Amino acid sequence: MQHRPLGRQGLEVSALGLGCMGMSFAYSGGSGPEESAATLLEAIELGVTLIDTAEVYGPFTNERFLADCLAGGRRDRVVLATKFGFRIGADGRISGLDSRPERVREAVEASLQRLGTDRIDLLYQHRVDPAVPIEETVGAMAALVRAGKVRFLGLSEAGPATLRRAHAVHPVSALQSEYSLWERGLEREILPTCRELGIGIVPYSPLGRGFLTGRARPADELPEDDYRRTQPRFQADNFAANRGLLDGLEAVAGRLRATPAQVALAWLLAQGPDVVPIFGTTRRTRLAENLGALEVQLEADDLAELDWVFAPGKVAGDRYGAAGLAMLDR
Repeated sequence: MQHRPLGRQGLEVSALGLGCMGMSFAYSGGSGPEESAATLLEAIELGVTLIDTAEVYGPFTNERFLADCLAGGRRDRVVLATKFGFRIGADGRISGLDSRPERVREAVEASLQRLGTDRIDLLYQHRVDPAVPIEETVGAMAALVRAGKVRFLGLSEAGPATLRRAHAVHPVSALQSEYSLWERGLEREILPTCRELGIGIVPYSPLGRGFLTGRARPADELPEDDYRRTQPRFQADNFAANRGLLDGLEAVAGRLRATPAQVALAWLLAQGPDVVPIFGTTRRTRLAENLGALEVQLEADDLAELDWVFAPGKVAGDRYGAAGLAMLDR
């Protein structure tokens, strides 16, 4: 397994990580808990070290699921990342953002208990809370580092100004943001800021919520419980327009005798040694396919072709609906 650094504070992880949200939340068509657990355990055996979850996945159930899977000595073989930042009611409903210092402390204590561990390796603020100065939130996170309950800090979907302010309080090791061939919004300002500050990039949804695999379906063909039904890029007209972009990806994949998913992940890996995508899957077959991206070598012509096909502005539709976009720090 190849490894890459995240930040300049000594955190090193596998070049590809595993996002575990879909094992208990958001997507339809999952494999069920037994195959999901088998997939996670096989990922660890194959050398994947970065394992990503969040309190809001479920909510809470994904962290408990990981605790069960990581029992028996597996916990020490992984870099365990989790996230806080949403206000979650007793009924499990999300009612906004909450990154007050007292909430940070409360959330971490609860995550530690659910995860069955004494430390969180990488703690992210899930979304920037405009009601709380980032200095206060990161100050509370830094106090947890000093207490030995957290090792490294990260932010998710933070903009350049927030990154600078946060990093001035305590070094930020990683920024987790959506980044893929069909979502390149961080390239102009956020990526350069991260590289100036020495912050690693952890792209989530590196396969465009399944779109870049070539196997996705439009929103109206998805089950009612699949959250992609509400995503603008999966709506009928947008989906049809975006489907045309896959021809270029499939052409490159065909030349390289790879799958579209492998090429999409290889493209991200080629964006720099500080980029560590986390893909989500609940099946061992897809795990093996995605890890095969590490063997795909994209030449300059391949990269240029993909950059042109998926140039910013060519993808139809926003990446989130209005509520989701409102939570992005842009």
